[in-house]
Amino acid sequence: MAGLRERQKADRNRRILEAASTLFGQMGYEAARIDAIANDAEVSVGTLYNYFENKADLLLAIVSMEVEEVLGQGAAVVADPPSTVADALGKLIQTYYDHSLVYLTKEMWRAAMAMTIQQPEAPFSRRYRELDAALAAQVCDLIRTLQTRGDVRADLDASALGEIAFNDLNSLFTEFTLDEGQSLPQLRARLDAHLGAFTRLISREG
Repeated sequence: MAGLRERQKADRNRRILEAASTLFGQMGYEAARIDAIANDAEVSVGTLYNYFENKADLLLAIVSMEVEEVLGQGAAVVADPPSTVADALGKLIQTYYDHSLVYLTKEMWRAAMAMTIQQPEAPFSRRYRELDAALAAQVCDLIRTLQTRGDVRADLDASALGEIAFNDLNSLFTEFTLDEGQSLPQLRARLDAHLGAFTRLISREG
């Protein structure tokens, strides 16, 4: 019976998040209403508030769902990276980029980023930074894997390299969210140019 209750709770949570993701995307984060989200999720407003305190809490949960899924996909890349440094880093980062608009729009990403800047000590901001740190750590893990395989220079600090790569991919992604006209293929092309220069510096043969 306890297992059934947990499954029902997880199902309601997922329905609420999917409804919020859809309405935020269709109407915009600011315009979407809690009662409309509850209606689309087929729960009462009271039930929704049992799961999430406000719209910001919902947005953070959607961001968390997004990052947790890409971390799972990224783990497979770290475990068995492609044969070149550029391809390995490119595959991992493109995994992040390609999934970035599954649950969130550019407007939703901007709203999340704005909250972290406006309220840096709020729980939302702390959790957002934790998610960023998890992604950065995965990039560092990939660098270490490539060093172990002999593809990246062993004399370089893997953590520093991973943080440099993550900060660059994050900067490119931020610019992508600010430019409604920029497409994912254009973002990938910019990434490829940056990775070409970066990997020439860190590769063992470089």
